[in-house]
Amino acid sequence: MRERGVSFKQALNNAIRAGLTPGKRNGARRFVQKTYPLGAEQYFRWDKALAVADAIEDEELLHKISLQK
Repeated sequence: MRERGVSFKQALNNAIRAGLTPGKRNGARRFVQKTYPLGAEQYFRWDKALAVADAIEDEELLHKISLQK
C-alpha cells in the first residue's frame, strides 16, 4: 500500500474489483479439488456424529467416576 501510495480501503476495493471482473486472469487456472476413494462404503451417519461423540464422552465420564469410588 505504501509503495502505491493508496489507503487500505482503496487497496481492498481495487482487489475486490479485480477479483470480480471477468476477463483476463493472468494465466490462473480453475481450481479443481482432488478426491480419493476411502475404501469400502461407509454406513456411518455423519449427521449424528455429535450425538455419538456425546454418548462416548458420557460413557467415559461414568467409567472414571466409577473408578474413583
